[in-house]
Amino acid sequence: MKTMLIGNTELIYLKMTKQEITNLAHNKAWSQVEMTTIDIKRVKNEIKNNNIGFLTEEQIQGVLRLHEKDLKVWNFILELIEKSNKNE
Repeated sequence: MKTMLIGNTELIYLKMTKQEITNLAHNKAWSQVEMTTIDIKRVKNEIKNNNIGFLTEEQIQGVLRLHEKDLKVWNFILELIEKSNKNE
């Protein structure tokens, strides 16, 4: 294991195979898909129950659109990783 000292922080460089990196990337993307899905459900529930705090209807709808856009992006990334993995 190779280490390098930068300031007071010691960085450890781990040698990983492409498959290990692919697996880690897949897990991170999958986790983001799951968390974003939870966020969408939460915001929709807040809208349904009129529990939006100090936000206006327009602002909370903007938050919902942002989460939905993020979900599309993370699903796209996840799909690319999975296709990449199948091609190897």
